[in-house]
Amino acid sequence: MNRRLPLALAVAVLTLAARPAHADVTAFLGATTTPSTRGARGLAAGIALLAIGFEFEYSDTSEDLVKGLPSLRTGMGNVYVQNPIPIFGIQFYGTIGGGFYRERLGSHQETRSGSNIGGGAKITLVGPLRLRLDYRVFSLTGSPLHKRPKRVYAGLTVAF
Repeated sequence: MNRRLPLALAVAVLTLAARPAHADVTAFLGATTTPSTRGARGLAAGIALLAIGFEFEYSDTSEDLVKGLPSLRTGMGNVYVQNPIPIFGIQFYGTIGGGFYRERLGSHQETRSGSNIGGGAKITLVGPLRLRLDYRVFSLTGSPLHKRPKRVYAGLTVAF
């Protein structure tokens, strides 16, 4: 019976100290700037426990055949670290992750794995609405036309 007491106390303390997870969904518009700027759009959905979170992100960058700029679609799973309490309504974060990409230009197509690193800020607007600003650098494996594309975006986030 005495051996169960420390375990019961530990479970009680962890249960009382537990905070609810926070989730959010972001729709974004931006630009992939490598090798030249073209439109990007996408969705991200994540869940955070205090300062550490997990997110899945899908992004689609348009192709420009006239300028020879490939399309780029990415699906990435990311881990991020953020300040758990907003500072003047702003949560800063850094992220790293990996997943898959497809680059296409005319008949050229490359589908492989890739990774990304970046960061940004979620700025509280009103209630659960936030403005999200993000910058990412991708590292693409295989033989893409551009191995390290960069993307910036602004999005509207709904937290719940």
